[in-house]
Parts: sequence; C-alpha cells; structure tokens
Amino acid sequence: MIGYLTKKIFGSRNDRYLKSLRPLVEQVNSFEPAMQSLSDADFPARMAAWRDEVAGGRSLDSLLPEVFALTREASKRVLNMRHFDVQLMGGVVLHQGKIAEMKTGEGKTLVATLPVVLNALSGKGVHVVTVNDYLARRDAAWMGQLYTFLGLTVGVIVHGLTDAERQAAYGSDVTYGTNNEFGFDYLRDNMKFYRHQLVQRPLNFAIVDEVDSILIDEARTPLIISGPGEKSTSLYARVNSIIPKLARDEDFSIDEKARTVVLTDEGVVHCEEIMNVGNLFDPANITLQHHILQALRAHYLFTRDDHYIVKDGQVVIVDEFTGRLMPGRRFSDGLHQALEAKEGVKVEAENQTLASITFQNFFRMYEKLAGMTGTADTEAVEFQQIYGLEVIVAPPNKPMVRKDFPDVILKTQKEKFEAIVEEIRELHAKGQPVLVGTTSIEKSEFISELLKKKRVPHEVLNAKHHEKEAEIVAQAGQKGRVTIATNMAGRGTDIVLGEGVRELGGLHILGSERHESRRIDNQLRGRAGRQGDPGSSRFYLALDDTLMRLFGSERIAGIMERLGLEDGQTIENPLISRSIENAQKRVEGHNFEIRKQLLEYDNVMNQQREVIYSLRREFMTVEDVQPTVEEFIDDLLSDIYEPMENRKGHTESPEELKGMVRSKLDEIFALERTVEAGKYVEKDEARAAVISVLDEHRAAAPDQYQEVLRFFLLDALDRNWKDHLLQMDYLKEGIGLRGYAQRDPKQEYKREGFELFEDLLFRIRENTMKALMHLRIEIVRQEELKHEEQEEVKYAGGSEPAETKPDTVRRADPKVGRNDPCPCGSGQKYKRCCGKQA
Repeated sequence: MIGYLTKKIFGSRNDRYLKSLRPLVEQVNSFEPAMQSLSDADFPARMAAWRDEVAGGRSLDSLLPEVFALTREASKRVLNMRHFDVQLMGGVVLHQGKIAEMKTGEGKTLVATLPVVLNALSGKGVHVVTVNDYLARRDAAWMGQLYTFLGLTVGVIVHGLTDAERQAAYGSDVTYGTNNEFGFDYLRDNMKFYRHQLVQRPLNFAIVDEVDSILIDEARTPLIISGPGEKSTSLYARVNSIIPKLARDEDFSIDEKARTVVLTDEGVVHCEEIMNVGNLFDPANITLQHHILQALRAHYLFTRDDHYIVKDGQVVIVDEFTGRLMPGRRFSDGLHQALEAKEGVKVEAENQTLASITFQNFFRMYEKLAGMTGTADTEAVEFQQIYGLEVIVAPPNKPMVRKDFPDVILKTQKEKFEAIVEEIRELHAKGQPVLVGTTSIEKSEFISELLKKKRVPHEVLNAKHHEKEAEIVAQAGQKGRVTIATNMAGRGTDIVLGEGVRELGGLHILGSERHESRRIDNQLRGRAGRQGDPGSSRFYLALDDTLMRLFGSERIAGIMERLGLEDGQTIENPLISRSIENAQKRVEGHNFEIRKQLLEYDNVMNQQREVIYSLRREFMTVEDVQPTVEEFIDDLLSDIYEPMENRKGHTESPEELKGMVRSKLDEIFALERTVEAGKYVEKDEARAAVISVLDEHRAAAPDQYQEVLRFFLLDALDRNWKDHLLQMDYLKEGIGLRGYAQRDPKQEYKREGFELFEDLLFRIRENTMKALMHLRIEIVRQEELKHEEQEEVKYAGGSEPAETKPDTVRRADPKVGRNDPCPCGSGQKYKRCCGKQA
C-alpha cells in the first residue's frame, strides 16, 4: 500500500528516470539549427575533431548533446529519417548501459545509431548484435550509409568469412553480427597459436538487439567448439530397439513439467532382462542406464516438427522460442544421438568439448553492455540480477490504440481450431489482414491444411521456410492477407499496413495458444499497433493445450463445468485470463531458477576459463617467454624438493627421500642428460642443469628459440585444458548425487572443481618442461623452390599436434646411415624413425 501511494505521488522509478532525460533532450534540440547549417563535408571533420578530443581525455557524456544532434541531422540527409524526441531518450538509455524497451515500429534500429556514433569516438569499436545473419547484413547496409557519411567504418560478421575478413570487420568503428558469431570468434581466438591470427579486439561496448531473445531465451544454450570423441555409436541403435518393449506408467514414469523420465522398479528389472545385464545400477552399467533414459526422453518428450525436424538425413533442432532452425547445434549428453537413432538417420559420434562459454558469461565480459527490445519488462528482475542491466520502458511516439480482446477458451483442440479457422475466414472475407501465431511447425501446417479446405488463401512462415521470412512478414499488413507464423513472427521486420486497412481495423493478431512465457505472447501481440496504427489481438485456448494441461486446467475446467458449457461453446472471462497469466508467471519463475542455477555452475568454469585464457594470451603475445618457463621450473622444483625441505609427514629415510627426488628430476627434467645418473643434486644445481639444456636450445636455434618455447607452452596448455573440460563435464553430471549425502552439490562442485583446476595448472607446467627437456633441435639444410639454401628448425621428441606442426620438410641427413641410431634420441634405427619421412 505504501509503495502504491509513493508511486502515485512521486511516480515510478521509470517515470522519474525518463523525466530526468528531458533537459538532455532539450540540449540536443538546441544544437539542431547549428547542425542544419553545416555542409556535408563538415560532418566527418567534426567527428575527427571529437575523436581527437576523446583521445585527449574528454568524456563521451560531455559530447552527447552535440553528437546526437549531428547524428540526427546526418540521418535526415542520408536516410530521410529524423529521430523523434522519444528516440533520443532511447539513445541515452543505451549509452548509459541499460535496456530500452520500445514498442514495435518505434524505430529501434535508428535509435541504436545515436549511442553507436557516440561510442565509436573512443576508437575501441562498437558491436551491434542481431539475432540472425539477414538482420546483421540488412542493418549494416542500411545504417552503414549514415556511418560512412560521418566518416566511420562499418564491418559485418556473418557465417563463412575468412580470418582476414573477420579481422577487417572487427577493426572497423562499428561491427554488426550475430550473437553466435561474436561468441564463437571469442572461443576461436582462444585456440589460435599466433598473435597475428587473432581477429577480435578487447570487448568494449555492445548493443544487443532483441536482447530478451539472446540473453534470456538462449541463456541455457552454451556455445561449444568440439572435436570428435572416441566413444562408439552402436549402443544408441541397440538401446533404441528396446524402447517399444517398455510400457509407460509401468516400466517408466514421465514428468512433463520437469521434462524428466524415471525408470520404475519393474522397468529396471525389465531392462536388465532385455539387455541381459545383471544389475543396471552397477557402476559398470552406468552408461547403459544413461542411454536408456535419454532414449526414453527422445521418444516421449521430444516431438518431430516441434522440437526438431529431419532434413537431408540430419536431425536439426528447432529453437523453442523463435521457431528458427539451428543447424550445427546439437543436444548434449547423447540426447541428439538418441533422436538420430529414433528417426533412423546416421548416428553421429559424440563430440568432446574443446572450448565453451554461455551467452551469459560472454556478454558480461564487455566493458559496457546495453540492449533493446519490445518485450523486456516481464524479465526485469533477471536482467538486473544476472547482467546488472536496468530495464527502462520508453514512451511511444504515438499512443497505442490496439485492442487486446480477452482470451477465448474452448474444451478441446478440435473445437479450438475450428473456431480459429472460422474467425480467419470471416476477417479475410471483409479484407482485414490476419497474422496467426502458433507454437510449433506442426500446428502452423495443421491450420494451413484447414484453411485450404475452406479455400482461404494464405502464407505459411515457419522454420522450414524462414528464407522468405522478411518478405512474407513485410507483406502481412496488406488487405486480405492471411499469414501463419511460428513464434519467430518475423522479429526485426516492420509490418506496414496497406491501403484501406486502417479503416478495416488494422492488422489482427490471432494466437493459437498461450506460450509458457508472457513475453513471447507480448512479442506476437506487438506485431500490430505500430506507431499509433489501429490493430487488435486475441488468443484462443483449449483445456488440453500444453500450458493449460500442466499448469492450471483443473481449476479452469471446474469453472467451465459450473457454468454448464456445452461442446463448441466458447467462454471469455477475465478471471480465467488472470489464472492463465499466473500459470505463466510460475513457469517463468521456474525457468529463471534453472537459468540461475546453470549460471552458478558455469561461474565456476568461467573463473577457470578467464585464468586459462589470460594465461594463454600472455603466452601468445609476450615477447620474451623465458621468464614464464623459468617460473615453471622453480614451481616444479619446489614441489619435487618439498619432502627434503619439510620432512613432516614423510616416513622415508633421508636416502629414500633423495632417491624419490632424483627419480622425479629424471622423469620431468630428463636430468640424466646433464647430471651423472643416480647422483643426488641440490635444488640450485638441478636448476642450473635444467637452464643449461634451455641454453643449448637457444644456441642451436637462436632466431627461433622464443617460438620453440611458445609452441610447447601453448601445446601443453591446450591439451590439458581439453582434458580438464572433459573431467569437469563428468563431475557436473554426477554432482547432483551429493545431495543424497546431505551435501550441497554446488559447494561440492566448486570445491572439487578447484582441486581439478590446481591439478590442471600443475600438469601444464609439468608437460611443458617434459617436452622441452626431451627435445632435440637439429639444423636441417633445406632446398627451397628457388634453389636457395635456408636453415630451419626441426623438433624431435616433442609433442606436436598434427594441425600445428611447423611447415618443415624433413630430409635425410647424409651423415646418418639408415641402420644407425636415430639422432632424435628415440633409440630406434634411423630408417624406422625420422628416416621414414625423409
């Protein structure tokens, strides 16, 4: 009550913030006459002068009014579009690192140009993040005219570019691209071996378009770069063949809300009989048990043409929020292989993770982050808690006049679809355009079939035909047009009303069922009523819709029974609409908790990732890596000599301890190369012996010495990081069981993850030194194509991954006979070792 009165008297936080922006907007407007008097050539000159001032220490905030005014005038001249005052407000919101919620048709693409131009003056680059390649290309070409006029450079990051093209795009003042491409480029950069191969600059400022789609809907999908694993795929087909023999509710139970499957006691016995195993819960059979559960999920929780489609002999995921296909993405933990076995297509081998990051942690690495969308306010708490982003709802330029009718509720799916088709037929007959929103490809095609029978012409827009998406959606406001769309509903594409449509009531939005998120419903509604246009919306529901069935149909069914509703009869009741909204809130809260928990787990990996990637970047970029190698030597020697320096807890005699020390020195540092075998040496003497081997390497290849060290540092780091990711995956998979021992799984994951990480750092040091100490460098005389003699380094005894081997031709050494010992030190004959490659 107090909060309500405070809001009434002082206004909401949102109202007060918008009020505080008015003096700034007036300042921008005051510069308009001065900007109008400039010649075209003055615009890039002004930008260059401001860039110098920013480099000299002037703040961007102090330049905001003038820069916004210059950008608005440039937009008028180049695009014939002048920013409204509310768009100036939106620009300030974005510049200040907040989320601007602006209704459809309010010109978010144009709004972004204001903070983009201002922040480009820093010279550190600005990223504009879109949801697909089409929008990235479109916006870069469209708004690029404005940036070029101002003297700024523009780049686009889309799928299929070379590294050189990516470097050029990232080197631009403004870079457009998709969230996937920005994220994958970050991961790929952290797998490169040489500094000149890096494509990204440090992450400075990003404006995320459709921010709710990228930071909320896709937050549970990590970006993963993987390589082929070693597991066989035959078990998937074998397990898939037993699924028809298992009975639902008898052998297994399904929780649709939690999307989980559990075997009953009878089901466990049945599986043991069919698969001919003694005990399904034996540790040796844990993989089999996991396969059975994933196969059951594939058959009973994942539906073809809803969660995925089969295209060109492959299972392709359909994004549940946008309805778009996600080629290249795969479900994890063997679920994708289970779906492939279910659909009878080739079962691809499981991949091993080489690098991964969630969008949550990737975007939090930007120095400044902002976003814009038509629907963010319902997720304001999550944006604040996870990303530290405040949501500001910007006022529309013209009042919203769209009519949102109450939901229409029927008993069954059949009745619902009949009512939907009848309303579409009536509206089409009078010429009013209709956009029909569905939650799956299957339902969009079902409605299409029903309309064909009624001879109602229409367009279908779903994941199977998204190539035509923008073209189809842009025409959805024309007279008599009927468009059926999945939830993607052409986000980012403006629907302009055709001639005579305003008089008919504008575009009508017809939802075929409620989504579990209110935000997705609001996105669909938001396609109508742009810029003060007329429009309307209505949702049709049935008691056996997924949301109704899982979250509240009993109460609603009770109300309908009391009202004595007959088959085919509809009900419109605000009480029921509120009940549905409450159900949606519960699901949203549940999904938020899942995303929050995933983030808490990923934060452990993120801290480790930041340490490893910063270490890796240091190895790549520092001129002299010798101090790093010497630090590794000192750390390892301290570990080896610890029993001698601190004898507490060691029961061995001094002689036994000396033997242990010498054994370790030989294992890691190959000390027998420089010190008499078996002899005990003090730490300083051992260090000097190790350094002497490095000095030999430097003397053998002085020009290449730093690159030799760098190569083995990076190689050891990458190999061990890959193995560590696999270990962390295994740890995460089984950590939930700790709850049965009254332990907090998250705390256990942090503790054990830290122990694994410490072991990782030790193994990086150990493997680097093992490789360097066993290395032999010899100079091979090579004849190049121009018949010139050139000296090159040849590594022997090191651990080179095939893809990063130096481009060196190995030729026979005339001084070594084919039956002589190989000079690489392997102990084999030359003809069976390096001589093979000669």
